[in-house]
Amino acid sequence: MRVIAGSLKGRRLKAPDWDGLRPTSDKLRETLFNILAPRIAGARVLDAFAGTGALGIEALSRGAAWVTFIEQDRRAQALIEANLAQCRIDTGYTVLRASTARAADQLRGQTPFDIVLMDPPYDVPPGPALADMASLVAASGIVVFEHSRRSEVPMEIGQLVRVRQVISGDSVLSLYELRAR
Repeated sequence: MRVIAGSLKGRRLKAPDWDGLRPTSDKLRETLFNILAPRIAGARVLDAFAGTGALGIEALSRGAAWVTFIEQDRRAQALIEANLAQCRIDTGYTVLRASTARAADQLRGQTPFDIVLMDPPYDVPPGPALADMASLVAASGIVVFEHSRRSEVPMEIGQLVRVRQVISGDSVLSLYELRAR
């Protein structure tokens, strides 16, 4: 696992040494950030279900102004911190140890995020996870939900409307924006 592009291009990231954490592949991460490229510079990014922190670190490498990592597993949180240190990133981020729902409650009312990246375990139902994020995304922002190709995700959930899907192997990126008012 490595940083694909930007100021940290080529930096190696530590992978988990336990089962149950499925990092986004380099190929899928590259596809995702090619799609998000026009939105990254100066963006506030939320990396929910952060795991290794690879998505948020990639965003920082490509010019995001701030990344908030959410991870409830202590081992994964330590892995995120180790990857940030390995990349010599010491500013521009925060790491919250919380469930996504609890973190959403803590973050509500703060400056909304331009980009919300969600890479939950494939057995997490998309409905509740997506619903929690709708209140955290900026009016012109985007929510990206990674899931298994076998999983159905809603076209709409609350204020979020799916605008695009990208399929890569067994993984799918479902992109949501806020419903026009």
